[in-house]
Amino acid sequence: MTAAIHTRGLSKDYGRSRGLFDLDLEVDEGEVLGYLGPNGAGKTTTIRLLMGLIHPTAGSAAVFGLDCFRQAVEIKRHVGYVPGELPQFGGLRGSEIVAYLAGLRGGVDEKLVAQICERFSLDLGQRFREYSRGNKQKLAIVLGFMHRPRLLILDEPTGGLDPLNQQAFYDLCRETRDAGATVFLSSHILSEVEHISDHVGIIRDGRLVKTAKLAELHEIRFRQVEIQFAGPVPESAIRTAAGVDQVQVRDHTVRCVVRGTFEPLMKALCDSEVVNFASHEPSLEEVFLTFYRGDGQLTASDLGSAPRSP
Repeated sequence: MTAAIHTRGLSKDYGRSRGLFDLDLEVDEGEVLGYLGPNGAGKTTTIRLLMGLIHPTAGSAAVFGLDCFRQAVEIKRHVGYVPGELPQFGGLRGSEIVAYLAGLRGGVDEKLVAQICERFSLDLGQRFREYSRGNKQKLAIVLGFMHRPRLLILDEPTGGLDPLNQQAFYDLCRETRDAGATVFLSSHILSEVEHISDHVGIIRDGRLVKTAKLAELHEIRFRQVEIQFAGPVPESAIRTAAGVDQVQVRDHTVRCVVRGTFEPLMKALCDSEVVNFASHEPSLEEVFLTFYRGDGQLTASDLGSAPRSP
């Protein structure tokens, strides 16, 4: 079977150690790959190379066996692309933008367009310049999905969407995957990738440092927790709870980091009166700062097994 995406030594050097370097990556047909990295890590550069929008300094890239640079036009017939930022369509109405791009593709399923618009409550009668950021993102999703592509390349696709529309987007991705499409999802948000991905690729400073199954992603995930108590703090029980570390106690408040399940921490709190309990997922940048060694590599204990062989 031909891989949906295949790169070898793919590089784009912008100078001063900026760009993408020696990317070896393979994404099988029907797979959903979450491409994770902090802002500026090289995610968008990778996507622009795959779409033939920029030329590499070195290496090769192919989509369904087609060369990304010599056969870029043919590739676009198979790809649905949701860019990080849409081009400016000015005074064109949403319906006119859809019709224009549908014409370039030789037509699309109008019922599917209507269904996606209804799902995201998008009014195609409005002019592009009148759209909010969220509505512009909804239009980008319509344009990316409307021709039932074999491969979806999604660059930070939920930017500007509220939580309900984010969930609608995840549902749409799952349905598209179940219909046999391949999905390449670029994101800097761990929880977003977890919704739909089979595997993850982690990129940092322009280099792919790890690929892993989604289950292994939980090994690098943690949450920052703050707990307020009405009375004494059960400090000893909290400090000895599995998966809990970096415990800080001040007055009746505890701050700590929890890795994995909350169950051991909950057991440590069962005999105490909790006034407030708050947790939040750190940014990917914070995760990397916690788990990366100085040489930019993850330790074996940080992320399970070795990289998948292409």
